[in-house]
Amino acid sequence: MIDFLKEAAHVKPSSKQLDWFDTEFYAFIHFGPNTFTGRERGDGTEDEAIFSPVKLNCDQWVETIKAAGMKGMVLTAKHHDGFCLWPSKYTEHSVKNSPCPVDVVKEAADACRRGGIKFGFYLSPWDRNCSCYGTPEYNDYFCNQLTELLTQYGEIFYVWFDNACWEGKNGKKQDYDFPRYFELIHRYQPGAVIFNDFGPDVRWCGNEAGTARYAEWSVVPSELCHYAPAQTGSGPLAKEGSLSYLYNTENELGSMPNILYSKGLTFVPSEIDMSIRPGWFWHPDEEPHSLERLFHTYLKSCGANACLNLNLPPDRDGLLDERDIKRLRELRALIDRELGNELPATIEKESGRGPTQPVYTITLDSPRDDIKYIVLKEDISKGQRVESFRITAETDDEARSLNYPIYQGTCIGHKKICMFKDPFAKPEGSPGSGSDAKIKKLKVHITAARDEVIMKSISVF
Repeated sequence: MIDFLKEAAHVKPSSKQLDWFDTEFYAFIHFGPNTFTGRERGDGTEDEAIFSPVKLNCDQWVETIKAAGMKGMVLTAKHHDGFCLWPSKYTEHSVKNSPCPVDVVKEAADACRRGGIKFGFYLSPWDRNCSCYGTPEYNDYFCNQLTELLTQYGEIFYVWFDNACWEGKNGKKQDYDFPRYFELIHRYQPGAVIFNDFGPDVRWCGNEAGTARYAEWSVVPSELCHYAPAQTGSGPLAKEGSLSYLYNTENELGSMPNILYSKGLTFVPSEIDMSIRPGWFWHPDEEPHSLERLFHTYLKSCGANACLNLNLPPDRDGLLDERDIKRLRELRALIDRELGNELPATIEKESGRGPTQPVYTITLDSPRDDIKYIVLKEDISKGQRVESFRITAETDDEARSLNYPIYQGTCIGHKKICMFKDPFAKPEGSPGSGSDAKIKKLKVHITAARDEVIMKSISVF
């Protein structure tokens, strides 16, 4: 079992997965006929004439995205209704037959280049307009459209698929040839990360509500992400059980009970995707989610070993809603205020501790009573290893020192934001409340790890 845990500790990300993790926060753009019909899921019979954004301005999208601290955009080039935001030569159900015969994909990609952010796209496999959906010919059709997107719009950082698969206009379902789709992406855009429920590069978190697991592992059983190659042998209990039940909605994906029964482990991290408002497409009567909800989602995604893909739906003019822009400004200001100014401190690793249970002592330049966050990062280029940790504090008054953990956590991974003081909570919810003692030292105790712990950084805010 010890040998297997060491194997698990050395399951490593690819260079493009590391780049994706560093992107952290990016925007989803849902835009199309649904914007004008008020629906969330079109049926493919919509008249192309309905798509008429008279003030389309992709530079406004990018300016908003950049101002919010996001580093990329993922555009819905085609949703389930089959309507293409580019003039695809393989269908008439596209912008070329609308009152706005503009190549929206090109406009968005060019705006991203000008604005200095990354560009990617979502191409829905489910197509309710295409007459050959549900037949072998559809995979040819889909690959032709995918090739157009991969070869005509410059560098692509992200290709986003879901596994939506219901009946098409002929009443049939489609057998998607994802390996073939992936081969095209690898051929034309080798640096692009692929999102899919089952890998190969990034997987779904299991919901669209912005809710994260209490422990989000990037190292997961290959039974879950069968499009990603296993980097280990089978777990020591693989012959005694089955993980056939695993799906992204499972809470214990990378935990010990599951990996011990796995047929092999692979590195496929999780994305949290949600919309800034209740719907994925713009609806005039909807308001953006509260600042509190968005901030906590940020902490539980970018701050919990995942990335956040936040949907910003343009309105019928082709512009982002001013209500959403205002909320994004508030979110950026809050993130900057809470996590923008690192406190000066000295970090020392205590000697004499074992490699899997090190203790890191954080000595502040001066005692403080306003510690809000500690941000922990493993060097995941070497593998994800920490299973659990706790944080303790020493004050400038020994008689009133904190003799209990002020934070306890599970895995760390790319980044773990440990929050002590919630900006939306009452004052009594903070560490050391009820005392005027100030914290002079903090200690991060790694209580369990799969192999030697290699931390990248520890920061205090």
